[in-house]
Amino acid sequence: MEQVWFDELSELIRIPSVSADSAHAGDVLAAATWVRDFVRKAGGEAELVETGAAAPLVIGEIRASSGAADAPTVLLYGHFDVQPPAPLDLWDSPPFELTASGEWLVARGVADDKGQLWCMLKAAQLLAESGDLPVNLRICSDGEEEIGGHSIVDFLADDERAADAAVIFDSGMTKRGIPEFSIATRGLAYFHVRVLTGKRDLHSGLYGGAALNATHALMQTLSAVVPRDGRLPEPLRAGVAEPTEQELADWATLVPGDDLLMDQGARPSDPQAARDFYIRTWAEPAVDVNGVEGGSPQLQKTVLPVLAEANVSIRLAPGQDPDVIAPEVERLLREAAPAGADVEVERWSDARPGLIPADAPAVRIAQDSFEEVFGVRPLLVRSGGTLPIVPALSDRGIPTIITGIALIESNVHSPNERVLLDYMPKGVDAARACFRAFAALR
Repeated sequence: MEQVWFDELSELIRIPSVSADSAHAGDVLAAATWVRDFVRKAGGEAELVETGAAAPLVIGEIRASSGAADAPTVLLYGHFDVQPPAPLDLWDSPPFELTASGEWLVARGVADDKGQLWCMLKAAQLLAESGDLPVNLRICSDGEEEIGGHSIVDFLADDERAADAAVIFDSGMTKRGIPEFSIATRGLAYFHVRVLTGKRDLHSGLYGGAALNATHALMQTLSAVVPRDGRLPEPLRAGVAEPTEQELADWATLVPGDDLLMDQGARPSDPQAARDFYIRTWAEPAVDVNGVEGGSPQLQKTVLPVLAEANVSIRLAPGQDPDVIAPEVERLLREAAPAGADVEVERWSDARPGLIPADAPAVRIAQDSFEEVFGVRPLLVRSGGTLPIVPALSDRGIPTIITGIALIESNVHSPNERVLLDYMPKGVDAARACFRAFAALR
C-alpha cells in the first residue's frame, strides 16, 4: 500500500460530513474546503459557491497543460457528503478512520463517494504535475447528494459553459474485474405520510376495536402503493422505458440475483424476485417504506395511538417523470386511507431519472480506456440509484460516463462500507487513461 495516498485519502475520509444531520453542517463545509484546497494544490482554481443550500458547491478547473483554449472540456462530478454511520455497533472499525482489512479498505464514504471522487482528483493532479493533461477539467462537487439536494442541478442549468463529456465516479461493478458504465439512472420521489385519527392516545381496553387506530390506518394507507407479486400498481409504472433485448442479454451474464441477495443477507421479496433482480432494480420503479413510527414499539403500553407517520420513497424507472408519478402516489395513499382518518402527504424531494446515448463517442473512448487498465471491456448497464446531475447533463447534451470501483458487496449505505484495496490505484489509472484519451473529442 502506498502510504502517501492512503494518508491523503484518510484526511478526507476522517471528516464526518453527514449531510442528513444538521449537527454535522460544519463537517460538510470542512469536506468542501478539503476538495477546494486539493484542486488548488493540483494547480487548478477552485471556489466554494454558496447557493442557499445547506452546503456550498465546489466549482473549479484544472486547465490543459498546453493549448487550453482549443482543448476539449471534461466535467467531473462527485459528492463529498456521506450517509450516517449508524448503527455504530455493527462496524468492525471506527467508521471515519480509513482502515485496511485484508483485501479491503473500510470506512464510511470510501465507496460512496469520497474514495471515488478522490480517484478522479488524484488522476487530474498526476497529469497536471507531469504536464500531460490534454483536456480542461471542470470540477463540480456538492455536499447534499445523499439528501436529494438540487443545488448542483440548478447550477448546471444556469451554467453557460458547455462540456464535451462528463465523468462521474459514483457507481461500481456487479462482478469483480468487469467494469460497468451505467447508461441510465433511476429517479426518486420521497414522501412523508402522517395519519391522525383523534385528539389523544386512548386506553386500548376501553376503546380498542371501536376507535380508529392510527397505526392500523397508516398500514392500510401504505398498502395502496406497495408492490403485489413484485409489481407496482399500473399508475406508478407510467412512462417506463423497457430494456432492450441486448440489455437483457448482457444482464443475464451478470451474477445471479439470488447470489446477490444471499451475499447481502437479504431475503427475496417474492418467489420471482431473484430471477428478476436486475429488471426490478434497474428498469422498474420500486416503492419502499423507509421508516414507520406509531405508538411505542419498545415499551409495553396498552394504548391506541392516534398519530402514525412514515417515510415512503419511490425509485423512478428511466423514462418516468416525478411530476407525473408523485401525484399518483399521493392520490393512491389518500384514497386508501380509512374513513375518518386525516392523511397528510408531503413530497420532501424528487429527482428525474437519466438516460445516456450508448453510442456517444465519449462512451466508446472511455470504454477503450478502461479496457486498457482492467483488461476487460466495460459492460453497458443501468443503475438502480439516483443521480440528479445525470438528467441535468443530458439536458445540456453532455454525454456522461457513470462508472466506479465499488462492488455489489461494498456495503454502500451500510456498516463496514468498503472498496477493494487494489481497486483504488486502478481507479486512478482508469481515470487518468480516460482524461488522456478524451483529447480525441475535438
